Amino acid sequence: MGKKLIQQRRGRTKGRYSAPTHRSRGKIKYLPGKIKRAGIVEDIIHDPGHTAPLASIRLKDNKKILALAPEGIKVGDEIKYLDNKGKIKIGNVLPVGKIDEGFPIHNIELSPGDGGKLVRASGNHATVVSHSSGKTVIRLPSGKFKTIQSSCRATMGVLAGGGRKDKPFLKAGKKYHAFRTRGKQYPVVRGVAMNAVAHPHGGGGHQHVGKPYTVKRGASPGRKVGSIAARRTGRK
Repeated sequence: MGKKLIQQRRGRTKGRYSAPTHRSRGKIKYLPGKIKRAGIVEDIIHDPGHTAPLASIRLKDNKKILALAPEGIKVGDEIKYLDNKGKIKIGNVLPVGKIDEGFPIHNIELSPGDGGKLVRASGNHATVVSHSSGKTVIRLPSGKFKTIQSSCRATMGVLAGGGRKDKPFLKAGKKYHAFRTRGKQYPVVRGVAMNAVAHPHGGGGHQHVGKPYTVKRGASPGRKVGSIAARRTGRK
């Protein structure tokens, strides 16, 4: 009979592979609508679900929201949303079409109103490259250029928390708990290193797959590992 594969167990709604939510400070999204708002930074906090620190902002209408904190922001600073009359300032939120070329930005919307999807990890930033006819070209941290609508919102500045990767994980347990906080699997074990009851690639006198690792799209869940419905295999 064997046992369920690890990806099958990860698919369950409950269990050790679901990210714990009781410590989450909340979702980080832009408020819906195009209303101009302003607020004061009350605190800089840590959220286990995010690599970058969060800024707790109280708006003029006494509503409290969370935002990803850029470098250089501090308690007491004023943050403005969609206010293009003021000068360019770290932490302000504007449509990318109204941000000067060459300026660093983060938490960028893929489509207008989605709340922010791109460039949200600590120390990262994208750069505004050019504007033309309702479209804006940005350069992502990977170096890739992406064209989005000029009405998509973004926050100005570089995300705080840079240098996070400079400190190494000195033992496997530290990395395990870091991944566990986000519901990620660590360590990842190769299928050929497992027993035959634990994985279709397991077993045998030495570590090899022992059978074609390309499986069809309609394979049963316990068999669906390797190259799933590959169009082609081998060298080009």
